[in-house]
Amino acid sequence: MRTALTIAGSDSCGGAGIQADMKTMTMNGVFAMSAITALTAQNTTGVTGIMEVTPEFLAMQLDAVFTDIRPDAVKTGMVSSDKLIKTIAAKLREYKAENIVVDPVMVATSGAKLIADEAVETLKAELLPIATVVTPNIPEAEILADMKITSQDDMVKAAQIIGEKYSCAVLCKGGHSLSDANDLLWYSGSTQWFNGKRIDNPNTHGTGCTLSSAIASNLAKGFTLEKSVERAKDYISGALAAMLDLGKGSGPMNHAFALSGEFAKEAK
Repeated sequence: MRTALTIAGSDSCGGAGIQADMKTMTMNGVFAMSAITALTAQNTTGVTGIMEVTPEFLAMQLDAVFTDIRPDAVKTGMVSSDKLIKTIAAKLREYKAENIVVDPVMVATSGAKLIADEAVETLKAELLPIATVVTPNIPEAEILADMKITSQDDMVKAAQIIGEKYSCAVLCKGGHSLSDANDLLWYSGSTQWFNGKRIDNPNTHGTGCTLSSAIASNLAKGFTLEKSVERAKDYISGALAAMLDLGKGSGPMNHAFALSGEFAKEAK
């Protein structure tokens, strides 16, 4: 069995972060492992508390994983402090990690900033240059490319700027009222659009976490980057189309929409 590691924060309601990543990896056929950057008290209506781990303890988690069950792919999610970002980058370099998917969680869908300015600069300097692919949404791509994005042509230009600057592939995610659900992959000077149908589901908590984890899972299994993105988009479309409705706010998707078999049956 292929393996994948998620480095991210914990979501106590299970819709995003570590919990969404591990559900996604499991459903995409790889063995999921984790290194937790922070505990959060959160639900579908918001975050009420965050408790970060120390850089030393994060390093211990990464050492424990890499020295025993080496991951075939790594996904990084929300990391709010520059010290933790530096720790992650140093360990990924030390262990020569492969298939690194960086979800540069900086700006929420609402437009709210999620990490400090110094952490953004550290992310740019330390993590992006070692990424296989980075998966920004429109607001995040605007920050990384230092430009406003108002059209599909802007998405292409921004992805090229980011990719050439950091020597990585870029999946610029549509949405945010732009490009419907169409995503743009820039890779080694070429571009490819992945068209998707916008699904009218208000419960979208954890979509970014889920997409990046699905890409990492498919890279771990040996699929090309293009095929990994295609399969990841198909998976997230299925999870959204299942129309799960939990919680009082923006709820989670049904990561297990395709789960069947003896142990998935309900009581009669």
